Amino acid sequence: MTLQIDFQGKTVLITGGARGVGQGIVKAFLSAGADVEICGRSEPESLVEVAGRSPVFFAADVRKPDAIERWIDDVVSRRGRIDTLVNNAGGSPFIRFEEGSPRFYQAINELNFLSAAYTSRAAFSHLRDSQGSVINITSISARRPSPGTAIYGAAKAALESLTQSLAAEWAPRVRVNAVSCGLVATEAGREHYGSDEQYSRVEQTIPRGRLATPEEIGWSCVILASPLSSHTTGAVLNVDGGGEWPAFLRHTPNSDVFWPQTGRQS
Repeated sequence: MTLQIDFQGKTVLITGGARGVGQGIVKAFLSAGADVEICGRSEPESLVEVAGRSPVFFAADVRKPDAIERWIDDVVSRRGRIDTLVNNAGGSPFIRFEEGSPRFYQAINELNFLSAAYTSRAAFSHLRDSQGSVINITSISARRPSPGTAIYGAAKAALESLTQSLAAEWAPRVRVNAVSCGLVATEAGREHYGSDEQYSRVEQTIPRGRLATPEEIGWSCVILASPLSSHTTGAVLNVDGGGEWPAFLRHTPNSDVFWPQTGRQS
């Protein structure tokens, strides 16, 4: 038996697909032959291209249900179907919890949690017709402390809960899964971590010794959306290089074994 992943003739929707992790997801689905549709608040200067093919962009704020419904209607009017929805839009600036305003908290929750709920709801009937799937992009922050981005972490935890609930509610015709990202090498990530030295130190907190690439997140999405995952639903796939080294290991007698980056930092 030869295993193949072929999305030719399939329509894949990706929120926030113009840059960063979203762009890696777009590349992966284009490489698999899919027709890719993306949305965002403002049109990017350029769109990624794979083998002469690019995604179609639609201007929509994913925090606004009416805008999402217009996007879904536009896609269906042109493509006639939706096979996969990837709820990727998200993110948060660093801010101390006590310094955040209620309006800020609401905006972060809308972007990272409610937008996925709005988009999934709007696409449901089309996904049901195609027996398609939803993939929610979550974060390691959903299951460990997230100081400085507390509302973001809480919103991602809520999204993982929604993933499991919808997987049960929408079975058997629509599968719903999540990809939980660890640290990913994007331009925004490099800006956040600062200097090359600091970036290297961040990489060394990961057992595999490096950040994920956006394309690696994309490949995981393609696998979950493909027939190779036909009985997988309600799952949260960790794509995080092994997570993070537990801090206490750095202080054990064998720290050079259990925390191998210690020697490289000295």
